[in-house]
Amino acid sequence: MLQNTSVLFVCMGNICRSPSAEGVFRHLIEGEGLSGQFLVDSAGTRDYHIGRSPDPRAQSAALARGIDISTLVGRKVLPNDFFVFDYILVMDHDNLDDLISVRPDAATAVVDLLLNFTVEHYGQVVPDPYYGGVDGFSRVLDLIEEGSSSFLEAIKARPTEI
Repeated sequence: MLQNTSVLFVCMGNICRSPSAEGVFRHLIEGEGLSGQFLVDSAGTRDYHIGRSPDPRAQSAALARGIDISTLVGRKVLPNDFFVFDYILVMDHDNLDDLISVRPDAATAVVDLLLNFTVEHYGQVVPDPYYGGVDGFSRVLDLIEEGSSSFLEAIKARPTEI
């Protein structure tokens, strides 16, 4: 049986990539009947958009794939997140470096790039689509879906404690 797992998706402002990743991952686990086995959230390394809904372009791109992220609300990563979550999956190297620099010494969370769970995109980043066109949001979702699927498979393959 799958153990309970908590995952926090992180980008800079928590209005484009990380809420998209939260929505994609929730959609994946719901489709597999695993929602009760996961705590899923998203946050940003900066406080630019606290309390705001995801970018309308991110919402539109996700909704086109049957994923509704309109009810998500932006928040900043908190020190306690490093203890609450098993995994903190980050979209790019800058935000990964930011989190590593503020990670408490006794933190238990695994902090890594989301795409490090893939073979094809290992070490790569999910680019920030904020300043680009609508097509960028679709590409971001492609990468997030691949990373999220690979992450879920890795979690399902973990040995369970007896």
